[in-house]
Amino acid sequence: MTCSIHRIPAFKDNYLWLVVDDRSREALVVDPGDAAVISRALNAQDATLSAILVTHHHPDHIGGVDELVATYDVPVYGPVSAFIPQVTRPVSGSEQVPILGLNFDIIDVPGHTLDHIAYFTRDIGHQPVVFCGDTLFAGGCGRLFEGTAAQMSHSLDKLAALPGDTLVYCAHEYTLANLHFAASVEPGNSDLRRRLEEVIALREANQPTVPSQLDLERATNPFLRCHLPTLAQAVSQRSDKKLENEVAVFAAIRHLKDTF
Repeated sequence: MTCSIHRIPAFKDNYLWLVVDDRSREALVVDPGDAAVISRALNAQDATLSAILVTHHHPDHIGGVDELVATYDVPVYGPVSAFIPQVTRPVSGSEQVPILGLNFDIIDVPGHTLDHIAYFTRDIGHQPVVFCGDTLFAGGCGRLFEGTAAQMSHSLDKLAALPGDTLVYCAHEYTLANLHFAASVEPGNSDLRRRLEEVIALREANQPTVPSQLDLERATNPFLRCHLPTLAQAVSQRSDKKLENEVAVFAAIRHLKDTF
């Protein structure tokens, strides 16, 4: 199947994702926080909405679901969550779910919220794709609003284990701020310095930085590098205490980012 993924800007810095079958013009939308922008995008693409995918319950991800369902009467895939009563097709980790002719592996990724999931597929194009909501960002990760550092660290390990050429479709344009922080944590990382220069140029030209690619995240995103002794040592020095394991390193970096 040949599909196109369309980036739909919304609110201040959100990205909503519209996946359109290039032949049938059927479409699915990921995390439709705003129904109006999705309806306009469907019209622009001459596409018909066939399914909604939700990663977690925050309003900027589900705010448009009710209106879209009322207009298009489509199934809503998402986690089992009391906060998302609109879900009609509950899914959870280790399931493989066919949606619009695409096979999606569901990955449980609690941390940002307890109900967070991600959708991974190899069926959209030449590279694998993961829609990861607010768990993994380009250059960063989501805040811990509900889960623990251990949960988030484990969730990021799951995403980091995906193929290196996986395209990472996250939900916010936070990359520049994330990389400025990353450079303060790991100033000797030449890959990170190079990436920061590229992202500065993109944002100055008002160009998006998402999707990113997983092997680039593994090389430059500190939240995927907590297992490295050099990073653990640097963060231990900044935290003024010895960090004994990967989760402790992650928690320290997350605290530094929250106060950056």
